[in-house]
Amino acid sequence: MTMVRQTRQRQAVIEVLRTSRAHPDAAWIHAQVRAELPSVSLGTVYRTLDALVRDGVLMTIERAGQATRYDYKHAGEDHHHAVCRGCGAIFDVDMSAVPGLPAAALPGGFQVTGVRLEFMGVCAGCAAQPEARPPEG
Repeated sequence: MTMVRQTRQRQAVIEVLRTSRAHPDAAWIHAQVRAELPSVSLGTVYRTLDALVRDGVLMTIERAGQATRYDYKHAGEDHHHAVCRGCGAIFDVDMSAVPGLPAAALPGGFQVTGVRLEFMGVCAGCAAQPEARPPEG
């Protein structure tokens, strides 16, 4: 893992993500950073996010037709995600609550270097509104 140079802009982006549990997109992150550094550009925020993803500090959550969302990798807090198909909310799921995949299920000799698991469904708020519930599938 290469370490990105710690500029004020990068430190501000990291701080916004470190303190957020909202899985924000770049536009939201940019707005938050601008509150501290008014001259920071959206391009700088995107370049910083790309570098932090490459360095393993952040992970992306991508949905077709939607803005990429970002999640800060808090030390010792590995987790998966549950995504609501109704409102798009993203929830953290503790990895210890998810059983492991038996090695026999993987191709022979396959070496796992990481796992990303997303549960798709409908949150309690959306499930309580039958007219807003997305079709199954």
